Amino acid sequence: MRIRPITLIVATAAVIATAGGAATAATSSSTPTPTPTAVPTAQGQPSAAPAAPAAAGGGSSVTRAPATPAAFSVAGTKTVPIEAGAVARILASCLGSDASRYHAVIAVRAPVAAQETDGVVIAVNSAKQYVQCESKGDKGRSMSVPATFINDRLWGAGHLIEFFDSFSTPAGAGQLLSVGAGHYTPEVAKVTISYGDDPTQYPAVMADGAFAYTAAISTGSSDPKSFPPSPYVHAYDADGKEIYNQKTQPNTKNTHP
Repeated sequence: MRIRPITLIVATAAVIATAGGAATAATSSSTPTPTPTAVPTAQGQPSAAPAAPAAAGGGSSVTRAPATPAAFSVAGTKTVPIEAGAVARILASCLGSDASRYHAVIAVRAPVAAQETDGVVIAVNSAKQYVQCESKGDKGRSMSVPATFINDRLWGAGHLIEFFDSFSTPAGAGQLLSVGAGHYTPEVAKVTISYGDDPTQYPAVMADGAFAYTAAISTGSSDPKSFPPSPYVHAYDADGKEIYNQKTQPNTKNTHP
């Protein structure tokens, strides 16, 4: 089962029902848009399970114990470049007639393959509008409809990071594939990813204003009620100062003064 984060910015919640959002370095208080809690997301922890109905004839209701994240470890984040011929075929099958307007800036195979995904291709057109295509062999597809819907939506003055599509999907017993992408302003010199409560940060692949990350996650559990760890994006400037932390600024909309 795919688990895909849904981050909605208030001004666009009526028309954007999938993926992404923009983030900035916090400079004042803001009110994050709530993320639906029916499924776990990359922006938050899973919600507690709902209380069971009261027994017939009255009496207090019984509250089920909340589901908790499984113990996990990052088994690998190493990527391998996708060869040029395969990239062209991935974009053609993902974008159709729009493929000729885009050129790939990131094209990598993940450290583990899932049933429908083994990598990611990020491409951009002359207007600096981006697309994200998941790869499986020489085929590509997008979680956005149409695939070019990602583009540079929700971009605005002062934003540092924009998120594209991200998800976790099973990749064998006790293992998950985590994939995500986005783009960034010239102020950002490095993008890293941490997972769950583990402070370890892993470098994202970066090129031409885009970033992508993939990871093989060992959950240590086959319990279907266990959730995968949430990935958190971190951004650093050229001096090594952290200027964005998704874990503490999950849906920030502030702009620089």
